[in-house]
Amino acid sequence: MNKAVISGSGAYAPGEPISNSEVCSLAGIDFNTEKLAAKTGIKSRHIAHLRGIDETAADFSTKAAAAAILNAGLIPDDIDLFIVGTDTPEYISPAVAILVQGRLQKGERNCGAFDIASSCASFTSALDAGARMVACDPEIKHAVIVGVYNMPAFFRPGDTFGYSIFADGAGAVVLSKTDDDTASGYITGHRVADGTQWNYIGVYSGGARQPITPERLESGEWGLQLLNRLPGDRNVRLWPPFTEHLAKKAGIKIDDVDHFIFTQINASVIKEVMKILGQSEDKALMVMDKYGYTGSGCVPMALEDGIKNGRVKKGDLVLTVASGAGLSVAGNIFRM
Repeated sequence: MNKAVISGSGAYAPGEPISNSEVCSLAGIDFNTEKLAAKTGIKSRHIAHLRGIDETAADFSTKAAAAAILNAGLIPDDIDLFIVGTDTPEYISPAVAILVQGRLQKGERNCGAFDIASSCASFTSALDAGARMVACDPEIKHAVIVGVYNMPAFFRPGDTFGYSIFADGAGAVVLSKTDDDTASGYITGHRVADGTQWNYIGVYSGGARQPITPERLESGEWGLQLLNRLPGDRNVRLWPPFTEHLAKKAGIKIDDVDHFIFTQINASVIKEVMKILGQSEDKALMVMDKYGYTGSGCVPMALEDGIKNGRVKKGDLVLTVASGAGLSVAGNIFRM
């Protein structure tokens, strides 16, 4: 029976890392850097425009995808499908994935390219969709799945909340079809949604409902907006039962999971969730200390970091859970 296996991975973050104290200086803001590091685990991040780097979402995606393709021992023309998961696209239209395909394959191909926008759960949603397409479609042998975040491009001047938490970056994996009996491969995914929470945090202007106008720009109704306070305990409540359901759906025990990758926004929340699940903190991959919060980029970036430093090895069982505004939650289980 055909299934998709991760055959390559890659990541990209623009420029030199920016520490908590340096981001205050560069962005002209002020926050308690020690408190942020202690609570969230965030100590540095990469933000292109603060380094004077002229790169945005499509650049990050293309570089992460190219790295993953190279790591898989393939060339761009081997790829039959590009999916980019993001809620910070290069343009409203065309899709980031279309730009990535064009930059890497240099022209028209028998190749699919589309984006999945599910807030910060975009990559995990895209991975689930892509794995199923690779397994089921005989014309798709290799697919690139990218998670990218470019929220700093949507910050308004002086946005202390945004600059302290969010960052630029992308991660990518190559999914390849296999029909052998190897234990490696994508197993399953799970999703939860609650669209009644749409008006908490997001980028609300620039679409069909609220086009950009001079009046809207003047009033500050653009870019990243925090309309309502996010429930502080939301992920602690959501992630344990979500994780247990996902494991049950996959027919595995929680104790069998080698690595957990949760949304990389708050280390203290991840530690609390691991405690609730009865798992060692060492099983949780965390990279917010060096990358900040990279939204839909954080899960594949954490996976790539784990692979590069030798923590994630072939045969390991990996479980991911990503939460996004709106509310959208999506997770995956796969064996490397």
